[in-house]
Amino acid sequence: MDNVVTVIGNLTKEPELRYTTSGRAVVSFGLAVGRKWKDKNDEWQENTSFLNCVAWAELGENAAASLEKGNRVMVTGRMEQRSYETREGEKRSVVEIVCDDIAPSLKWATASVERVDRDKPNSGSASAPPAKQRIPDEEPF
Repeated sequence: MDNVVTVIGNLTKEPELRYTTSGRAVVSFGLAVGRKWKDKNDEWQENTSFLNCVAWAELGENAAASLEKGNRVMVTGRMEQRSYETREGEKRSVVEIVCDDIAPSLKWATASVERVDRDKPNSGSASAPPAKQRIPDEEPF
């Protein structure tokens, strides 16, 4: 069974870029996905879902360098559920989209694309945050 989702929505907050203790980039952001339809009385109805998204490695760095709150984007990835325990010992579960690709929506905006040269250090991707912002590889958001 395939687990592939594609959604279009608006970022609800600035992308948060962090690095694991091993140096792997991970970005998280919220996405508001709206749906409109006409009911049986021919009146417009609207529903909004709020989704958590995560992107790893270069995709995460590029998303952090390119996107900001309010941007309309298309996200393709897979839905994953994971469980974790808070520092207070509470068990939590979260469902999120693990992104395979992210693209700006051109429905109401324009965008320019700049290819990142991965052979040159700091050639367009975001730089690592200070060491105090590093997170363990297994720490949840």
